[in-house]
Amino acid sequence: MIGRKNMGRASPVLLVLLALGFFFATYNLLTMIFHYRSGGNREGALSSDPIIEMPESARNLKNAKLPFHIALTATDAPYSKWQCRIMYYWYKKQKELPGSEMGGFTRILHSGNPDNLMDEIPTMVVDPLPSGLDRGYVVLNRPWAFVQWLQKATIEEEYILMAEPDHIFIKPLPNLARVGYPAAFPFFYIKPDQHEKIVRKFYPEEKGPVKNIDPIGNSPVIIKKDTLEKIAPTWMNVSLEMKDDPETDKAFGWVLEMYAYAVASALHGVQHILRKDFMLQPPWDTELGKKFIIHYTYGCDYNLKGELMYGKFGEWRFDKRSYLRGPPPKNLALPPPGVPESVVTLVKMVNEATANIPNWGTE
Repeated sequence: MIGRKNMGRASPVLLVLLALGFFFATYNLLTMIFHYRSGGNREGALSSDPIIEMPESARNLKNAKLPFHIALTATDAPYSKWQCRIMYYWYKKQKELPGSEMGGFTRILHSGNPDNLMDEIPTMVVDPLPSGLDRGYVVLNRPWAFVQWLQKATIEEEYILMAEPDHIFIKPLPNLARVGYPAAFPFFYIKPDQHEKIVRKFYPEEKGPVKNIDPIGNSPVIIKKDTLEKIAPTWMNVSLEMKDDPETDKAFGWVLEMYAYAVASALHGVQHILRKDFMLQPPWDTELGKKFIIHYTYGCDYNLKGELMYGKFGEWRFDKRSYLRGPPPKNLALPPPGVPESVVTLVKMVNEATANIPNWGTE
């Protein structure tokens, strides 16, 4: 039985360890990005259409207006709280605009205890994994949190968007799924076919070719509730099994839980429509285009000429990891001239949210 764990204030030592973990995670992702940039843009090579892959049987299926519930997992750490507050601010603004099919909202708090945002953001408290089971890989709590929420919550909407605290809605989001097919964002660094030996430990040959596994994580994904109810327990079990296997843990690192969702979906025969217009990720995506979500997972570092400083601290920078102990201040300095539209928009949206959220700085 998975039980409850009390969460206290983070110690300085823990914060240092977290910072080191974020550093190495960022370094690994930057390495993948440089490899990606030198090898060409996979999405652009396929098509200029935002839908880069869709099962043939889904092409002529269109939903009527179908609202979806937004759900994200979070902890009670200040770092998580301030991101959730900004995310919820923009959800409320975009939800009421034309073109939106955004329904209700839930922050799934997997710290085991209520926190000071319960009255501000609709929240359900669930249990974390037992102490030590995540081995310092906090996102391993995500699938277990979704399993509990799906079991306990009353969810009116037929569809669910799995989101993250560091998502900002740029504009109203419609339901991108089709009848029988969830919609997901394709990540260039999720490559099941390049890890076939490892993947086959969890996706046996009798289940089909490795190409059946979509190059995705669990977020952002819009999916029918009853489909997620089937996938979620498998996602949780595969995540734990992958973390328990040293070869898999080493190969997948900080994206292990993403691979676990992709594999779990394939085990249930679920294919996703791949939508590259689902979100953008500054600073690598420079234009907003027609995308719906900004994902600010990467640090944005520039010199005063507006040039991106690859892997270096810039003279101007915005990096969410600079605010592990507490939220960013109000009215952050805007980037220098020449910095891409995506980064400028990100900082402006953060500033608008912090200027309007009551009691900012109390996280």
